Amino acid sequence: MKEKKLIYHAKVLKNASIKKFINCINEAHRLSGNSKLYCFTDMVKSKIKYDAGYYDYVIFQFWNLNDKQRDTYLTRFRSKKLISQVNDESYAHYFDNKDEFNDIFKDYIGREFISLEVATKNQVEDFFNSRNQIFCKMNDLECGIGCEKIKTSNFKNFEDFYKYVTDKGFGTLEDVIENHPDLEKVYSGSVNTMRMITLIDDDGNPNLIYAVQKFGVNGRVVDNYGVHGPVDINTGEFLYPAHSGDTKAEGLYSEHPNSHEPLVGFVTPMFSEAKKMILKASLVIPQIRYVGWDVAITPNGPAIIEGNTYCAHDFWQLPGQTPNGIGIMPTIKKLVPSFKYK
Repeated sequence: MKEKKLIYHAKVLKNASIKKFINCINEAHRLSGNSKLYCFTDMVKSKIKYDAGYYDYVIFQFWNLNDKQRDTYLTRFRSKKLISQVNDESYAHYFDNKDEFNDIFKDYIGREFISLEVATKNQVEDFFNSRNQIFCKMNDLECGIGCEKIKTSNFKNFEDFYKYVTDKGFGTLEDVIENHPDLEKVYSGSVNTMRMITLIDDDGNPNLIYAVQKFGVNGRVVDNYGVHGPVDINTGEFLYPAHSGDTKAEGLYSEHPNSHEPLVGFVTPMFSEAKKMILKASLVIPQIRYVGWDVAITPNGPAIIEGNTYCAHDFWQLPGQTPNGIGIMPTIKKLVPSFKYK
């Protein structure tokens, strides 16, 4: 067993980028004030003892945490182990493919959509003619990559639009979702979603284990790489100063950087309805037990944007937003005692 573990760590180090590793050592040295040699040896220790990648070491500022605290973090490689243990990969396509997802979860998404792969040109034309704006998505991409919000009036005619969306390779056309007025007031450039993380426990019960409210910034049409912070999973209250969407970046925000609306204390509207909806949705495909859902709150209620079977583990355990330096592992171990992470 010990030999297998050493082989595993050797493979990880072989595949790791030396340049990125050195950059992380330099960044840890800059932020912590510790010597580069200390940062290097402590990173290696953290990989062996806590399955922490070198980005984990910097993002979570492990130099400020003792061994007991470090062991409470869902690190990069622990996250991969959890996903492989609780999510049946053969069912992941229902989440990865936007058309399949929209069809399976049509009762939860709160919008109409059309698949360019199966729709006739006449159906696409009807969709175009009946809307002022259309949100376009790539079928198998996540995190807002490749998305565009399009005004139909920007095109000379339908043929011009059809050529554009087919040449770009979009897979799905959807209605543009509107923010609830409370969210719109903070930032109006994008749909400001919550990342709600659910985990079906070993007894088959769904649980909301974490929720993060996100806001776009600087004119972006998606809220990825905006600002975000955890909210109370019972009330929806924004608990701590927001972190940049780039988890490697420094700085916390007590107010939105563009609108200057206060963030700490902001309460996501209709949170209880969103929680009830997401727990119900998490049982639609119970073979995928661990999901990061992106949920919008519209004027008419909550709506699911997408579900991610590979949940980013970093942005919900960040410095300044993690009380007493205690990560999410105690919660996960309580719900999934079968989780083998060591």
